[in-house]
Amino acid sequence: MSATCLFCKIVKGTIPSRKIIETEKTLAFLDIEPLAKGHALVIPKEHAEFFHQLSDESLSDLLPTAKKVALALGAPNYNLLQNNGQLAHQVVPHVHFHIIPKPDTVQGLGISWPVQKFGEQEFEETLKDIRAKLS
Repeated sequence: MSATCLFCKIVKGTIPSRKIIETEKTLAFLDIEPLAKGHALVIPKEHAEFFHQLSDESLSDLLPTAKKVALALGAPNYNLLQNNGQLAHQVVPHVHFHIIPKPDTVQGLGISWPVQKFGEQEFEETLKDIRAKLS
């Protein structure tokens, strides 16, 4: 846990939250600046800034808990969002998933998807690089 992290303080109970569900490894609560009714955050109790820094033990509970919250929200359309780093729009430097109901075209998450064009050689080089790092 980080002494200065907002979400770690919520986990410790020093900052209040509207808890939805809590397990040994995970906490879910309502977002205080919701994009739609029911907008929830699901966080690991373990402090890590980036998704890839989390232990497998924390990860093993995170998505099953997010699934339970998504089902409880009952929204037929929703976004499951997780950002890593400031350039990727991460505001709180503690891993967290947003579950954002999308009830209509106005409420919920609005997304811009700036598609990039790559040639076959660039795809093959990228694929080769990623596969090499997996070995």
